[in-house]
Amino acid sequence: MKVLVKGAGVAGLTAAYELARRGAAVTVAEVRPRLGGNASWAAGGMLAPWCERESAEQPVLDLGRGAADWWDAVLPGQATRAGTLVVAAPRDAGEVDRFANRTSGHRWLGEDDIAGLEPDLAGRFRRGLFFPGEAHLDPRRAMAALHDKLVAMGVDFRFATDGQGLAGFNYQVDCRGIAAGDAALRGVRGEMLILRTPDISLSRPVRLLHPRFPLYIVPRADHHFMVGATMIESDEAGPVTVRSMMELAGAAFAFHPAFGEAAIVEMSAGVRPAFADNLPCVETLGNGVAINGLYRHGFLLAPAMARQAADILFNPDKRVGACA
Repeated sequence: MKVLVKGAGVAGLTAAYELARRGAAVTVAEVRPRLGGNASWAAGGMLAPWCERESAEQPVLDLGRGAADWWDAVLPGQATRAGTLVVAAPRDAGEVDRFANRTSGHRWLGEDDIAGLEPDLAGRFRRGLFFPGEAHLDPRRAMAALHDKLVAMGVDFRFATDGQGLAGFNYQVDCRGIAAGDAALRGVRGEMLILRTPDISLSRPVRLLHPRFPLYIVPRADHHFMVGATMIESDEAGPVTVRSMMELAGAAFAFHPAFGEAAIVEMSAGVRPAFADNLPCVETLGNGVAINGLYRHGFLLAPAMARQAADILFNPDKRVGACA
């Protein structure tokens, strides 16, 4: 079986892996000249199905439970299994109660417990939630490592092409996200900062709850931190706005004053593809399938959707139609 995968974001890379693992000859076509620069490149990389259940439907938890195991099996060492910490300023303590009521898989922490998990947060937050079953990874390192693994498996990458003119394939898998032009999709813009400061250390993602602009801070290598992310109903992929930069930077400073002296290493924006119900979909097409609508759950849900897509192509009699 020869399969053309369109798009080298996390959906395309995971689909290519699941297909190649089962014996398909896979070619990945990417319109960009190299890996990166898409919505996956600007992702937080949190494998946090229990936290996401606060604002997502049950399928996100069901599909995402196995994500950390998948990444561990495919790319050992890429996922850090340190859980997720959720906190709020004392004046926003009610936000933690609301978050707890909408989620599961957590335990309550007091001020000393928070300091035990994250010493640099000692004395800053009185109560919090800890989700021990969650994990995180660096999306850019994970994508690069998965690309290299796919090349070693014999997957052919064609950059700077949309795949038009490439022939000889039995099936196609469309993983182009918002660029696929599906009328049922909408764009949800997300903006993020990457900050660097040696004056604070974190071992796990921390979510700071706030009634207007909640954010998450994800630790990365060499004292870098990803701070995100806005949720704007827009398919505009331009640079980060002043308003968003100020809100994200201000919230980071409120989280810990050390971020006031941090260097702004990067400001990026990406457009997440989403369907009306904010759930992903594997849709059967005439000569293959499309994986789309991963919304803010790309690295969390891509493995499950890739397995679904491979199941469909390797079991044609079990194909289904369009998603509900």
